[in-house]
Amino acid sequence: MTYDVAIIGSGIVGAACADRLASEGLSVAVIDGPDPVSGATAAGMGHIVVMDDSEAQFALTSYSQKLWDELADELPAESEFGQCGTLWIAADADELAEAERKLANYTERGVRAEILDERSLREAEPGLREGLAGALLVPGDSVVYQPFAAVFLLNRAVSKGAKVIGPTVVCSMGDGTMEDWSGEVISAEAVVLAAGCGSRDLVPSLDIKPRKGHLVITGRSESKVNHQLVELGYIRSAHGTDEDSVAFNIQPRITGQLLIGSSRQFGAEDDSVDLEIVGRMMKRAIEYFPPAAASHATRIWTGFRPATPDGLPYIGKISGYEKVFAATGHEGLGITTSLGTAALIADEISGRESVIPREPYSPSRTDG
Repeated sequence: MTYDVAIIGSGIVGAACADRLASEGLSVAVIDGPDPVSGATAAGMGHIVVMDDSEAQFALTSYSQKLWDELADELPAESEFGQCGTLWIAADADELAEAERKLANYTERGVRAEILDERSLREAEPGLREGLAGALLVPGDSVVYQPFAAVFLLNRAVSKGAKVIGPTVVCSMGDGTMEDWSGEVISAEAVVLAAGCGSRDLVPSLDIKPRKGHLVITGRSESKVNHQLVELGYIRSAHGTDEDSVAFNIQPRITGQLLIGSSRQFGAEDDSVDLEIVGRMMKRAIEYFPPAAASHATRIWTGFRPATPDGLPYIGKISGYEKVFAATGHEGLGITTSLGTAALIADEISGRESVIPREPYSPSRTDG
């Protein structure tokens, strides 16, 4: 069995790569386990957000967001795509200064944003507690129900000729070949490794660590949320630390439910729910959004997100291989950056220039 491209992993990143490559007329095989959205895809909130922690992060997230906006009209209603915008909430004067910095950075790069003072913030989100300093509103950010979006992309790839092989597990991989648990060998001119935390099992040289996260979804709530609500302290808690952390993060759902995050844990290997972490999450949520106290959880779950040392994903050819390309290590931004990642992978396989530079995401960027 030989293909132009074989993709290991059918989460949101693998599905996006399959859709993009199949649309270019390449023969594509997607290999994955029994549930295509059980990995990092299921552990995300589906927040499509422009981030500016670094130039490379801004380039990839903003490029990807444009691709999501272009795709929006084709997504099925079940994908629940909506441009609700993000409110980065400042609890005090120091965080409001950070909001001003982000405003200047976004404005300089052509991203619409504005500062809301305490009164305007309360008008935009009446459920928030009093006394918050203000917020940065980024109206172009969106949300999507990523399991259905991933299935849509994968099904569209199949309609263009892609083949899904599985459920199975790739046990070993060479340069353009792989063997699954049944002993079947699959060959391809290019292999795209989009297996999230499992990518390092196949290519140990990839510096990826699993980062555990918890999510809570409530029953239908009488307390409406109009935007994705994120505390500005999230940026500190989500990046640059090996300590367990929680931050206020609530997403509105068209069902009337609230999706509540977020937590980050390095070193945790057990996927069971940690009630101490969940308690800290909910305490934080209620601190910012008191009506959350009246909501009841209908589901609590965990997942592992693939993190890299510098917070940027690995996208491109892997050192030591001629035919193996990484599309992994996105941690908490895999949903946002899936479409941009797919575009960069297609460009590199096809040997053409990309809309944004690919070098910052190269798996070989830390070699030597």
